Amino acid sequence: MRPFELVTAEDPNQAVALLSEHPDASYLGGGTNLVDHLRLGVATPTLVVDVRRLPLGEVERSEDGGLRIGATVPNADLAAHPVVRRDYPMLSRALLAGASGQIRNAATTAGNLLQRTRCAYFQDVTTPCNKREPGSGCSAVGGYTRYHAIFGASESCLAVHPSDMAVALAALDATVVVLGPAGERRIPVVDLHRLPGDEPDRDTVLAHGDLITAVELPAPSGAKSTYRKVRDRASFAFALVSVAASLDVEGGTVREARIAFGGVAHKPWRAHLAEDALAGVALDPDDPEAQEQAFLDAADAELAQASPVGGAAGDFTEGNEFKVGLLRNTLVSVLRELSAADSGAESEGTRR
Repeated sequence: MRPFELVTAEDPNQAVALLSEHPDASYLGGGTNLVDHLRLGVATPTLVVDVRRLPLGEVERSEDGGLRIGATVPNADLAAHPVVRRDYPMLSRALLAGASGQIRNAATTAGNLLQRTRCAYFQDVTTPCNKREPGSGCSAVGGYTRYHAIFGASESCLAVHPSDMAVALAALDATVVVLGPAGERRIPVVDLHRLPGDEPDRDTVLAHGDLITAVELPAPSGAKSTYRKVRDRASFAFALVSVAASLDVEGGTVREARIAFGGVAHKPWRAHLAEDALAGVALDPDDPEAQEQAFLDAADAELAQASPVGGAAGDFTEGNEFKVGLLRNTLVSVLRELSAADSGAESEGTRR
C-alpha cells in the first residue's frame, strides 16, 4: 500500500473543498471498497478525506411524505429501519442481499452507490483494463465474461455495477442529493451512473469533489414490491442477475410497473420496455396462462436489447449467454409473485 495523507472532514463544505483542491484525493466512507483497492494498488490517492463523522447519518421523513436517507447511514441500519421495512420493502430486501452482516455494518449509503465494479480484471493490476488505465484495453473481451454485462456494454468495457441497493433505488425513482463546489443539486439515481462508451473510467456523472449528502425517496405508492437476487452461492456473492420490481394494480389492471435489473449492465438497468409492455395489462387470476404470457412478453420486450458475450473460442473461458434466460425466468417469477400478492395471497416482503 502506498503512503497517503488522511484528513478527517469537519463539515460537508470542508470535505468538498479538500477534495476539489487535490486531483488525486478520494473520499473515505465505510472503506469496504476503497480499502480493498488501496491494498490491491487499484486506487493510489495521495490524500484521503474521511467523511464518516459528517452529520449525515439520519433517516428522516421529508415534507412530501417520502424519506431522506443520510449519506453515512450504514446499510445494516437502513435495512432494519422500521419505515424502510414497512414502506419500502424492496429496498430493505436489496440491502439484506448485499455482502455480509459485518460489511453491511460498515458500508454506507453513499459508498454503496459509488462502489466500483468487482470485475476480476479491474482488480488485477497485472492485466489491461480501460476502467483502471484508460486506453490499455479490456481483458474481458475474449476472456472470462460469466459475470459481465448483457446490456449497454461497449468494446471498451464489459463490467457490471455490483450494487444491490442501487438497483432498488433505481426502481423506486430515488434522487441523489449532491454537494459540489458550485452548491447543491439533485440527480435521479437512474442518471447517476454512466454506461461505459469510450470512457469506462468514469463510473458516474459526478465531478471530482462532488459529495453525495443524501438519497431521497418519493412517498410510498402502495404498490406491491420486492427484490430478488440470483447468485452462485447464498451469501456474500454478487448478482448474476437481480430484479427489483413493483406492480401497482387497480381493478385487476396494471396501472404502473417499475422494474430495474442488476448484475447485467454498467449501471442499474431500468427496464422501461418491460414496464411499458405491462402497463394496462389485465391480470385475471382465473386465466393464469394469459397472465404468464403477459409477463413473458414484457420480459422479451426488454431482453430484445440484450447482447450477451460468448467465451473465447477454443478456450475454457465461459460466456454469459445464460444470463438472458436466467433474467427472463427471474423477472417472470417475480411478476408472478407480485401478482399473487395483489390478488390476496400476500407474502412477507411484497407489501407496498
